[in-house]
Amino acid sequence: MVSSKAKRLPVSEREKLKRKRYLNATLVTCVGLAVVGGSLHVIKLGANRMEEMRSKASYDLAEMHTRIRAAGEDATLQERHEAGRTQTRSYTLAEVEALLPSDVWADLDTQITIPAGPFLMGSDRPRTSDQNKPQHKVTLPVYKIDKYPVTNAQYARFVASKNYRAPLDWVEGHIPPGMEMHPVTMVSWYDASNYCSWAGKHLPTEAQWEKAARGDDGRRWPWGDHMDTSRLNTYYSVGALTNVTDYPQGASPYGVMDMAGNVFEWTADDFLPYRGSDAPTDLFQGKIGVANTPTDRALKVVDLVGVDAKYKVLRGGSWKSDPFSTTTYHRNYSWPHYASDFFGFRCAAGGNEVEASE
Repeated sequence: MVSSKAKRLPVSEREKLKRKRYLNATLVTCVGLAVVGGSLHVIKLGANRMEEMRSKASYDLAEMHTRIRAAGEDATLQERHEAGRTQTRSYTLAEVEALLPSDVWADLDTQITIPAGPFLMGSDRPRTSDQNKPQHKVTLPVYKIDKYPVTNAQYARFVASKNYRAPLDWVEGHIPPGMEMHPVTMVSWYDASNYCSWAGKHLPTEAQWEKAARGDDGRRWPWGDHMDTSRLNTYYSVGALTNVTDYPQGASPYGVMDMAGNVFEWTADDFLPYRGSDAPTDLFQGKIGVANTPTDRALKVVDLVGVDAKYKVLRGGSWKSDPFSTTTYHRNYSWPHYASDFFGFRCAAGGNEVEASE
């Protein structure tokens, strides 16, 4: 819950001017990135810009609690709400099952067993973001993780079974034609958590997600240490979501699919520093943007205000993100009530014992 006594972070006049320039330069930045997309330096700048702009919102702090409560974090409350009003009809369970052949359903519902043991988590590489440091060893018990991100078709089962609200990018409560095998998007962390609970599973922890993607040899991407654009959907190479089965050559050492690109995936964990991290503490502080004057509101210029709330971690990069974000160790983050056309998830099972970290 957001604290009613928010702590305002000091902002200099120079910083305010910088933010105005960031906002006014957004279109120019996008065009520039398209032109010089091959430059790693520019890619890194773009990644930093995305992270800085993420916390700037155009609504007031007073509205935050309402928005969180409206995000669907309580499946029972949402079910009652949907049942009590006129809504667009979605699927019946029989209609959902008819969306795909039985062998495809079986493949989508597969979970991969990840053996117990240690692995290397995080990175000390020079170009990595501060939140990814330091590299450290983590030991996990055996657990299972979904072979693929949860698809629209699978999510439709949940919608039909629980009378749950359909994602906003569906059309009149139905999956757009041809997108049944795409990862479900426009789902908040709460939606993802509710789905996993309904399925008898849970969102993976950061460590569970990273080990499943990385194996035990510390590789940068699920397939190895070198970027290979034929193995993933990222950086607008396709320009849209793809089927979760489209990149078998991008499998992790354990055979887990689509863990780089396509969609960022929600994890169970709050965005907190690793033990021994020297990253700025402000990086992990939850912040929202508050416009203090009519002029600032019109220009979407805000002061950042610290709040008593935590971001949630997203992993894996997306079809829109840069190559740095698709590494196995990169930690992205967002508010749990946010949803996007490049946020998705997968579920895990077991492995609830306390993990050991060195």
